[in-house]
This record gives sequence, structure tokens and C-alpha cells, in this order.
Amino acid sequence: MNTSVRIQTELSPAARVSRAVNPVFRKVILLATHNRLVGQVVRRYGMQLGGRRFVAGETFAEASIVLRRLNQQGFLTNTTLLGEGVADAEQARTVVDAYRDVLDEIHRQQLQTNVALKLTHLGLDLGEQVAYDNVAELVRHAATLGNFIRIDMEESARVDATLRIYRGLREAGFTNVGTVLQSYLYRTPADLDALLPLEPNLRLVKGAYLEPADVAYPKKADVDAAYVQLAERMLLEIPFTALATHDEQILRQAILFAQRKGKGREHYQIQMLYGIRSQLQQTLVQRGYPVLVATPFGPEWYFYLMRRLAERPANVLFVFGNLRR
Repeated sequence: MNTSVRIQTELSPAARVSRAVNPVFRKVILLATHNRLVGQVVRRYGMQLGGRRFVAGETFAEASIVLRRLNQQGFLTNTTLLGEGVADAEQARTVVDAYRDVLDEIHRQQLQTNVALKLTHLGLDLGEQVAYDNVAELVRHAATLGNFIRIDMEESARVDATLRIYRGLREAGFTNVGTVLQSYLYRTPADLDALLPLEPNLRLVKGAYLEPADVAYPKKADVDAAYVQLAERMLLEIPFTALATHDEQILRQAILFAQRKGKGREHYQIQMLYGIRSQLQQTLVQRGYPVLVATPFGPEWYFYLMRRLAERPANVLFVFGNLRR
């Protein structure tokens, strides 16, 4: 085996236990996210008890310090103003203005950072045209600064609208925009087929929302298998693929596949979340792999933090450890 892709894949006993209990654990945490009492407690104490491990601050001024440090360590980065579900046009306009300021600051500070955003934060619930106009303004502004916008994917009910908006932007001539596909949705291979003529820039994730079994694979093994199949197709069939996962075994498979097919490292990027598997991130960068760290900020961090806690029992243990101290 090429030593340049030796990533630890043998699971420790603790990791095997975590993998076995994680689906139930994840469902419990995601259901608890909408509990009023849980929300009050986490919103009041979450950042003090460890939320800053996953969120780079409540302002871009705070986040920019983290982004610069990551850049200096050899990482590319993206950033997100946390928030979603905006149902007021004035509030959506405020979010657009905030993102314009973020793009300007990224340019002024010469950070190696692009922007990822959610369409519901830009008014998707007010109508597709509202969201399209808002994101188009940001994509246009980013283009003048030589920057890039990634449209994040949300719940399965919003996939069609998100892909229509992405398609509209690409057909309007914007090349500095990408979107996201989720391997846990049954529909995703067909969505990839439909996007191929656009030569899209795509990020592949497993999926972070609680979806019914008639929409998404309920078993982790099936989600993982779908991820690998989609990753291999994307590496072969589109110009650039962002592999967003912390799963070492999947990363190893994807890297080896890319090598066998003659796909250089300019064709893909490994993307991970700030505060999760930091040592693995460092190892990959040291071995010359392109790694982007997704580094969000903002006062509306609650739902983001709860999804991170739902992903791994170790994240909750980290928070409870801080509570004990």
C-alpha cells in the first residue's frame, strides 16, 4: 500500500461501542433539540461548556482569528453565519448584508476562506425567488472578490428547491457556486445524474437531519456504502469533489480510488468540521492532502451545536466533562 495514504482504520473497542450505539443516541439528541427546556439550558450554558470547540465565536471578528490560525497551519477554510428558518424579508436582507460584509473582510484580510450558507437563512421559506435573488447577489459579489459560495443542503423537503436554485445560478453563468449532496437520501444518485451536465462543484456529506425511513437509509452501514459509491462516481464524473467526512476508512477508500484512476489532488478536497478530529486533520495536511476546515460563527449556534453533539457520543462527553469541572 502507498504509505502516503496510510490512515488508521482499525477501530478501538471504544470506537466500536460508539458506532453501535450512535444511531439511537443521534435520534435521542435530535429529538431533544426541539425540547423547550433543553433549548433554554443549552442556549444559556452551551458556549461556556464547550460550544466554542465547534463554533469559532459569535462575531466574524472572533472567527477571523481562528480562520487565520487555521490558514497558517496549512488548512483552507470556509465560514458560515449560523442561522436558518428566516421567515421575515427584512431579517433575510440583514443576513445578506452580513454575508456581504464577511466576504469583504475575507478579501481585506486575505484569508483563504470561502462562504457556505443555508437558503432558509436567506428567505427560502418566503419563496424560491426571494432565496434565489438573495443568494445570486452574494454569488455575484463573491465573484468580484475572487471568492466562492457553497449552498448547503438542508432537510429532504428542501432538496428540490435547493437544486433548482443551484441549477438556475449555474445556467445564469455563475461558476463560483457549488452545492451539497447527502448520501443518506435514496434520491441522491438520481440528483447527481441530473446535475452532471452542469459540471457541478459538489460537496458530499452523509447527512445530519432526522429523516424518515422512506426517505433516507436508517442504517449507518447503508449510508456509508452509498457515500463510497457516490464519492467514486463524483471523482470520475465531475471536475471537483469535496469529500466531507471524518470517517477514516471512507477517506482511505476514496483516496486510493482517486490514485488508481489517476485523479490528482487538484480534483478533490477533504473537508472536516472545526473542533472534530483535529489530529486527523493535521495528519492529512502534513501528508500533503488538501484539507478544508468548516469554521462557523454567529449568535444563532444552538441547532448547529446540537447536530454536532448528535453525531458522536464523545462530543456530549466532552461537554459533560466541562460541566463537571
